[in-house]
Amino acid sequence: MAGAIVNRLSTPAADYSTWADLVRRVHGSLVELNAAACQLGLASVAHDEWFALIERKLLPQLELPPLLVVAVVGGTNIGKSVLFNHLAGETASAASPLAAGTKHPVLLVPAAIDGESALAALFEGFELRRWGSPDDPLVECDEHLLFWRTGAAVPDRLLLLDTPDVDSDAQVNWQRAEQIRHASDVLIAVLTQQKYNDAAIKQFFRKAADADKQVIVVFNQCDLEADRDYWPLWLATFTSETGISPRQVYVVPYDRASANALRLPFYAVGPDGRQPAGEPSSLARELGQLHFDAIKLRTFRGAMTRVLDPISGAPAFLARVRLAAGEFAAAAQSLSAGEMARVNWPALPAALLVAEIQQWWDERRSPWSRQVHGFYRALGQGVTWPIRRAWRATHSAERDAQDVFRASEREAIVEAIAKLLDELDRLARVGNEILRPRLAALLGGGARQTLLERVAAAHAGLPALGDDYRRDLRAELDGWCQANPRAVQFLRSLDHAAAVARPAVTVALAVSGWIFAGDVVGQAAAHVASQTAGHLTAEVVIAGGIAGGGEAVVSATGEGMKQAAARLFYRLQAHYAELRAAWLADWLEREWLGDLLAELQRGAEIANAPAFREAEQALAALGAMRQRDGNQ
Repeated sequence: MAGAIVNRLSTPAADYSTWADLVRRVHGSLVELNAAACQLGLASVAHDEWFALIERKLLPQLELPPLLVVAVVGGTNIGKSVLFNHLAGETASAASPLAAGTKHPVLLVPAAIDGESALAALFEGFELRRWGSPDDPLVECDEHLLFWRTGAAVPDRLLLLDTPDVDSDAQVNWQRAEQIRHASDVLIAVLTQQKYNDAAIKQFFRKAADADKQVIVVFNQCDLEADRDYWPLWLATFTSETGISPRQVYVVPYDRASANALRLPFYAVGPDGRQPAGEPSSLARELGQLHFDAIKLRTFRGAMTRVLDPISGAPAFLARVRLAAGEFAAAAQSLSAGEMARVNWPALPAALLVAEIQQWWDERRSPWSRQVHGFYRALGQGVTWPIRRAWRATHSAERDAQDVFRASEREAIVEAIAKLLDELDRLARVGNEILRPRLAALLGGGARQTLLERVAAAHAGLPALGDDYRRDLRAELDGWCQANPRAVQFLRSLDHAAAVARPAVTVALAVSGWIFAGDVVGQAAAHVASQTAGHLTAEVVIAGGIAGGGEAVVSATGEGMKQAAARLFYRLQAHYAELRAAWLADWLEREWLGDLLAELQRGAEIANAPAFREAEQALAALGAMRQRDGNQ
C-alpha cells in the first residue's frame, strides 16, 4: 500500500512557477492601475478583501518554495502528539495526560528554513517564537503564539504542526484552530472511536471541507481485529456529517510500547476505509512524496476564487476602471480640438482671397509685366472711381463684405460654443465624482456669458488673414504651379499678351462697367495686341476660379485647367476654415479649459494602458488555470 497518498494526490495540475509568475504580474499591474484609478475618482482597492489576499497571503508565500504545511488536528487525549512525533521522526512534542493543556501550536521546520521572517508569511495572525522547552505551548495568554524549531528528520519542503485541541472549552483555542486551518495545506484528522462523531470536531472539519482542504484521516488506538468492521462505519458517519472526502485513510493500533519507541505501524485502508489492512505504510515518507505543487495550488484555490470573482474581485475592479475611463473619454472627446472645431465656418470672401492670390502672382511676373499691370491697375481704379462711388451711394444699407464675413464667423462661433456647453452640461450630470465638480465649475454661475464675451473679444482682435494662412496659401499656390506647369506656362504667355493689350482693355472694361475681382493673369486676357478692346472683352473673360471664387473659365485652356483651378480654390477656402477652427479650439483649451483636457485624456487612456492590459491578461490566464485544475 506504499505510495497510496501519492497516487491520490498527484493529479496533474498547472505548474506552480507559472501560477506564481501570474500572481506577481497581477499584483504589479494592479498596484500601478490602482494609483491611476484614484485619479478617475475610484476608491482604492488597498482595503478590499481580494486585494488583501494577494498582498498578505499569496505574495508573501511566493517568496518561498512551495512548502506544504501539514497540521495534525483532533480532539482531546486521542494521541495527536504521538502521531506528530512519528511524522517528525523524533520526540518533538510531549505526550502525556497534560497534553490537554496545550494552548499554542508547535511547528517543526526543515533545516533549509532558518528565520521567522520566512515563516511569518505562512502563519499570519500568529506571533512566532523559537521553541525553548516543552512548557512553552502551555503558557496562558491572549496572544496567538506559535513556537517553532528545526526538525532533524523533516523533509525539505514539509512543515509539521502539532496543534491545540479543536474540541477545547476555551474559545481562544477555537480561534487558534481556525487560523491553523487557514494556514494549513494538508490536515491530518486524528479520530478515535470516541471522537469521530464529536460535535466540535465535525464543525471544525465542515469548515475545512468548505475551504477545499486536503484531509488525511487517521483512526488511532484501534483494535485491528475487533474494529475491522467498524472503522468504515465511523468514517461514513464522519464524512457524511462534515462533507470531507479524505484522500486516504489509515488505521493505527493501540500499542503503548511501540508508540513510545516511535514504531507504530500505519495501515492504509483506502479512501472509503474498506480496503484490507496489508503491510504497514510510512506516513511520513508518503507525505514527503506528495505532489507539492498541485496541493499548494489547491490551497490557494479558495483565495483565487475570491480574487477572480466577477462581482467582488479583481474583474469587477477592472470593469469599474473601464467604465470610469469611458466617461473621461466621452468628456475628452467633447472637449477635443476635433469636436470644438466642428464649426460651420462661413466662406472666406473671394475679394480677400483673390487679393492674396493677386499679390502672389504679381511677385512672379517679370519686371516689365508687373510695371505695365501695376500702372493700368491704378489707372483703372481712377477711371472707375466715380462708378464705385455711385454704386455705394445707391446701396448704403449693405455692409462691407468683410464686415458681413466677420459677423458670420461670430455667429458660427456662438453656435459651436452653445453646442459644446450643452454637451458638457450633460456630462456634468452623469459624470463621476472627479469629473462632475470640474465640469460644474466651468458651467456654473455666469460662466457661459463670460465665456462668450471673452471669445468674442478674442475674435475681434483676430486678423482676417493671418501670417500663418498667408504662408500656407503661398505654399499651396507654389505647389499648384509645380503640379500644373502647362497651365502656368499658358497663364504667363496670356499675362504678357494682356500687358501688350492693356491700354485698350483697361479703358474699354472700365467704361463698360466690367470691374474684375482679381488680377492673376492681368485682370483680362487677350490673344494678341492687334485685336480690338471690344473683341478682347467678348472673347476672353476671367471672372472666376483663382481670380473670382469659382472655376477658372478660360476658354483657351480646356477643362483640365478649369478643374485644377476650381480644386485649388476649394482647398484654399477649406484650409482657411481649418485654421480658424484650430484657433478657436486652441483658445478654448488655453484660456478656458486649462489643464482639464489633459487630465481627461490621461483618464481616458487608463483603460488602454499597459498595466490594464497586463492585469486583464494575467487574470484571464489565472482563470483558465483554475478552471482546468478544477476539471481534473
